[in-house]
Amino acid sequence: MPAGPFIPFSAAVEAVTKANLDLDGSTIVATLHSASWTPAVNTDDTWSDLSASEFATGGGYTAGGQALSSITVTRSGAVTTFDAADVTWSALTMTNVKYLVLTRRAGGSLAVGDLLLGYMELESGGVVSPSAQNLTVAWNASGIITFTRS
Repeated sequence: MPAGPFIPFSAAVEAVTKANLDLDGSTIVATLHSASWTPAVNTDDTWSDLSASEFATGGGYTAGGQALSSITVTRSGAVTTFDAADVTWSALTMTNVKYLVLTRRAGGSLAVGDLLLGYMELESGGVVSPSAQNLTVAWNASGIITFTRS
């Protein structure tokens, strides 16, 4: 499933700008969230800001998310790109899934202070409710996040 645009949280942009975040040297996890959470890109900073909206373990989903694989940070001229392999949950059965969130996990499991990177809507303006289906989130062909020097 192609997802909507990836929206970075301001705290993540600040961390990258200050060289406090090593995107390809960190564990980045993808978690699924319900519509009970309303994104606030300028004030949502850490896992504690949205952990209550993550789906519980069940129906093919494991709370705490799925670690991204094949993470890369590449540069070509004035464009630097953060990317990873697409994420798939197999035989997923859930209702009203609205958001995918990426978070830098500092330890073995998500903790209240872990940095939020960004989010995307899985269905523009709506929700998805897979029933024993694979849910694959295909990142934009240009990468998850693209930084361009002007």
